[in-house]
Amino acid sequence: MPESRFKVRWPDGSEAICYSPSSIVKSYFELDRDYELADFVTRSQTALNIASDRVRAKYGRGCGLALGQLAQIEAKALEFNSQPQSLVRVLEFIE
Repeated sequence: MPESRFKVRWPDGSEAICYSPSSIVKSYFELDRDYELADFVTRSQTALNIASDRVRAKYGRGCGLALGQLAQIEAKALEFNSQPQSLVRVLEFIE
C-alpha cells in the first residue's frame, strides 16, 4: 500500500497536508477542484475508512494515523459549518 498525502486549502485560505496510508484518496479527489465542505468531509470519511480497512486486512488492525487524520479533517470542517458555500480545494498529491 503506497502512502499518499494530499494538500488542501480550507475556506479560510489556510493549507494543510493530509495523510492516507493508501493511494485510495486519488479515487475520491481530483486536483485543482473545489469541493463543498460537506462533500469534502464525506469523501474524506469514505476514503480514509477504506484506507484504514486495507491496513486492517493486511496487518490485523486499522490505521490509527488515517483515523486521526479523519478526526482532524472533521474538527477543522466544524469551523466552517456556519459559513454558507464553504469550499475546500484539493491542491496536490504528494507521494
